[in-house]
Amino acid sequence: MIDYDVKDHVAEILFNNGPVNAITHEFMDELLATLERASKDNEVRAIIIGSAIPGRFCAGLDLGTFLKSSPAKVHALVNKLYAQLCDVQFNLGKPSIAAITGAARGGGMSVAISCDMIVAADTSTFGYPELDIGLVPAIHYTNLPRIVGRYRAFDLLFTGRTFDAQEAKSLGLVSRTAPEAEVMAEARKLAQVFVAKSPELMRLGKTAFTRAIDGDYRQGVAAAVNVACTAFSTDDSKEGLAAFVEKRKPVWNKP
Repeated sequence: MIDYDVKDHVAEILFNNGPVNAITHEFMDELLATLERASKDNEVRAIIIGSAIPGRFCAGLDLGTFLKSSPAKVHALVNKLYAQLCDVQFNLGKPSIAAITGAARGGGMSVAISCDMIVAADTSTFGYPELDIGLVPAIHYTNLPRIVGRYRAFDLLFTGRTFDAQEAKSLGLVSRTAPEAEVMAEARKLAQVFVAKSPELMRLGKTAFTRAIDGDYRQGVAAAVNVACTAFSTDDSKEGLAAFVEKRKPVWNKP
């Protein structure tokens, strides 16, 4: 599900879970373990997270599997995506770069935003469609307003609209853009800037930076897990997910 390679002190973690790099328990277990591996490897000084599948970064949760899961399994998966990923990135001690080509949606956005920088193809698209398919993008209620501001975050999260790389960059959500064929090259070039610096000072600096901007973020992560799982327990969530899988419009409960 995930390819791993280290070259020139840079670990490349590439999603390879076709066709759309959907997130499952196994996918998250492998991603967390791979990040831990890179964190502990003294030869690794920077990390790139990208996709081995052309035109796809990560489509988010595997909704077909999610719909059939028990509440306990749903909670465990959301906890891995929200809390455990946050903790691993918080303690990574090395800069991480998301290299996005194609579409990043929902949980894919969660993975991307967990990184320190995002390099995106100028043809990439982004979106938070959760409310349209019976879910709540709870983690992004915590992180997105910090990045783009309250009102722009509300727009993106509650309309669920798709937006392009140019808008993402103008909002401060994306660090840099490049032609699709050059995204990995740009990410590697950026990684080498970090590689050239003192690993010890980078570790100390990143830890201090992360703590400075963290505030009550990780407390918000715990709350986001509970909100997402509460939403999943509703009838409208089950209807939305079923409608998405069956490729029809959902019929929501009337208030």
